[in-house]
Amino acid sequence: MTAEPNISSEEVKPETTPSPCEVYSQVHLKSEGEKLLLILPKIAQQGQDPQKEWTEILQDLKYCLTHHQGTWTSRTSVHLIAQNRLLDTRQLQSIGEVIETVNLKLSSIRTSRRQTAVAAATAGYSVEQEIPRESLLSEDPQTLPPLAEPLYLKTTLRSGVTIRHPGTVIIQGDINPGGEVIADGDILIWGCLRGIAHAGAKGNPECFIMALRMQPTQLRIAEWVARAPSETPDLLGPEVAYITPEGIRLKSALNFQKNHIFKSKEKGWSQKQK
Repeated sequence: MTAEPNISSEEVKPETTPSPCEVYSQVHLKSEGEKLLLILPKIAQQGQDPQKEWTEILQDLKYCLTHHQGTWTSRTSVHLIAQNRLLDTRQLQSIGEVIETVNLKLSSIRTSRRQTAVAAATAGYSVEQEIPRESLLSEDPQTLPPLAEPLYLKTTLRSGVTIRHPGTVIIQGDINPGGEVIADGDILIWGCLRGIAHAGAKGNPECFIMALRMQPTQLRIAEWVARAPSETPDLLGPEVAYITPEGIRLKSALNFQKNHIFKSKEKGWSQKQK
């Protein structure tokens, strides 16, 4: 009687089928307090078909939401982390529609791409634009992060929408009550400011807020906070909010920078001596 040959576990490997979680692993969903974070993968290497990749991401998104359905309460806010991925208004709307099918609501977009930030704001979502990590690593860690390129938007911010940008924000349109703009640089509103504006959000007192019509709920520059006067001025026109040693002041925007100078020692703007 011959002995059966010894077979090691390395020689025989059972066939395995990858689980759905292994196949669909690009999009990630995780909870953070009372909101859900939906994280898209970073942009793929050059050479991949963008349309094919977008189709795969959309399929991945549908599976991810269906697989986790029932683990959240209805109408929970979803915050999309788009990273460095370039998304247009149509794609953002498609993501929003998919999210709506599982009784969730897309509320905000976080991105390092200015084009994606513009598309998101145009579509009516709150936006938080980040400076790419590689830009931060190239700077002296002892200094403040560099300002991003200005974010230019042609839209009206409705109530509940927040725009966060690590540079100057220029908006051609109004900011309605309940709307908010937070910028590390200046804020220029080519319209009526009725909501909240915070310039110099990283602590820069040299920044200012300018609007064709200034009726804000609240103004903030660096660490200073102010509310608009309760009485409407007789003459309405472009105004600028700026820091003085005594706090935030409002003045006509006409020739403001020509007649004023920022003094670093006092950390505020002063009128030039004639």
